[in-house]
Amino acid sequence: MPIALLALTLSAFAIGTTEFVIVGLIPTIASDLAVSLPSAGLLVSLYALGVAVGAPLLTALTGKVPRKLLLLSLMVLFTAGNLLAWQAPGYESLILARIVTGLAHGVFFSIGSTIATSLVSKEKAASAIAIMFTGLTVALVTGVPLGTFIGQQLGWRETFLAVSLLGVIAFIGSLLFVPRDIQHSKPASIVQQLAVLKQPRLLLVYAMTAVGYGGTFIAFTFLAPILQEISGFGEGAVSLVLLVYGVSVAVGNIWGGKLADRRGPISALKLIFTLLAAVLLALTFTAANPWLALATVLLWGAVAFGNVPGLQVYVVRQAEHYTPNAVDVASGLNIAAFNLGIAGGAWLGGHIVASLGLIHTAWIGSLVVLGALALTFWSGRLDRTDTSSEHHQNNAIQEPATAASY
Repeated sequence: MPIALLALTLSAFAIGTTEFVIVGLIPTIASDLAVSLPSAGLLVSLYALGVAVGAPLLTALTGKVPRKLLLLSLMVLFTAGNLLAWQAPGYESLILARIVTGLAHGVFFSIGSTIATSLVSKEKAASAIAIMFTGLTVALVTGVPLGTFIGQQLGWRETFLAVSLLGVIAFIGSLLFVPRDIQHSKPASIVQQLAVLKQPRLLLVYAMTAVGYGGTFIAFTFLAPILQEISGFGEGAVSLVLLVYGVSVAVGNIWGGKLADRRGPISALKLIFTLLAAVLLALTFTAANPWLALATVLLWGAVAFGNVPGLQVYVVRQAEHYTPNAVDVASGLNIAAFNLGIAGGAWLGGHIVASLGLIHTAWIGSLVVLGALALTFWSGRLDRTDTSSEHHQNNAIQEPATAASY
């Protein structure tokens, strides 16, 4: 494995940690900055919004920048954002720091796959991308609970300092080991990206992604306060619960990928969205008991991100059919849809907490996920209609030829 690929993986680990560690720190930040839980939840929303905007827009605008220079610039921006969060004098400056870091996140994962594949031979390209993205999985398993523990023991600011140090190490690794002459094709322009958004079938997949993850993050954004205020877990125990959740996510991702390969993406997504809605509904009733809450969170992790492989495979298949010249753009926009869902879910969750209370985020999140399930059924039905239509067209073309042969 090239050392440069490890530098990319470390960058992905640092970025994944800073994105999700905020979930475990929301009660601590809200208390320290004297803001409400819904206001603290906006730190999740605005970061995800930065990712969603940064990925397509900034990737297009930086198309002519050499890849290594762009990568190093992104890690500088990422580190600066976390240092700003570390020294943020108040809530508003912390919001700004999160948006800055989110912009770096969006572009990094847009160009990261290209850089990773350039480091290995063609037959190892998929493995190189998978290795880089393990940084995100490892972040959920170790970085988030460890960052939450640091924040609870030393203060939330020290968590961002630790992540910024990871950014410095990743920058040095990329500076030393990533080659300068990375070949790259010019990313899609904004006009080309907008052309993809004119395809109704792709918009339907993006809606499935955004609504599905929106439902999850209505409750997940406020998981730490739910565990502390409703389940009765102490501050220190929350990081352990997040560790359990992260391990379950890692297993669920593998399971979700195999399920999509075996049953096809639509069948896999139907099952996973159904299970996700059921788990969120169950949390409404189990949250009051610490052991039942722990078991529910374990099940939640197994299905929360298990639909990622199916959604990505499905959007690529749809793009190959409807926008064959812009498959990469279509895939990248699905990541933007994922983050729009996170932003919207965290925002809506904040309103629910403020008006109804913490526990209501779970069952309302379940209802939203059922909306994603309905969209999945609709898309599957349209697929069958398209297949049937193509079959009839093929028969119509073949019939005259058959008659002539006689």
